Amino acid sequence: MKKISALLVLVICAVFAFAQAGGNTDSSYANGYYVERVKYFAQLKAPEKAIIFLGNSITEAGEWQEVLPGKKVINRGISGDNSFGVYARLDALLTLKPAKVFLLIGINDLKRGTPLEVILNNYRKIIGKIKKDAPKTTLYLQSVLPVAESVIPAIYAKITNEKVKELNKGIKELADSNHLTYIDLYNDVFVSNQGQLKIEFTTDGLHLKAAAYIIWAKYLQDKKYL
Repeated sequence: MKKISALLVLVICAVFAFAQAGGNTDSSYANGYYVERVKYFAQLKAPEKAIIFLGNSITEAGEWQEVLPGKKVINRGISGDNSFGVYARLDALLTLKPAKVFLLIGINDLKRGTPLEVILNNYRKIIGKIKKDAPKTTLYLQSVLPVAESVIPAIYAKITNEKVKELNKGIKELADSNHLTYIDLYNDVFVSNQGQLKIEFTTDGLHLKAAAYIIWAKYLQDKKYL
């Protein structure tokens, strides 16, 4: 009986640990737009040793070749993407042998309530795969941007700046422990004195106006990341 009780305790602990690690997490990513965008990327004759901006709609909306003239830049943003989706499409991206990858992902994970540790574990997997499969690629971890909570649509209700800051703290710790550069866009570029996304930079409290990408690109250049 004691053996059965001990086994039951172990099972309960395992189930709890699984739940805590995101056992009930929505890990889906391959919606119709994602699939079509990946197919589109596969048809492009992208150059090797380019600079890749990788992420979700915030990355996709950037006219990176326009704001970074003279740079061999590739946009690999997919609207609605999350950390699961980024990891899933790394193989195709790494065949390009990119010189640099600027990663920005996580806001859509927060949108669906994905636990922090699950997001960070996906970051660990992304970092590990890039280090293993593309050791000459320089990976930059960009912070998740703040939001303007007073104007953000209700569908983003689970996103708060406190959660974003917690995620960014974890991303920075991963950058430090893996000897990567952490780019603090949150504090250095986009946050207002009130702790919100600067209202003049945003269309809806989350996404950016076109002019904000000029400021973003200039910051990266001023910091000698590009």
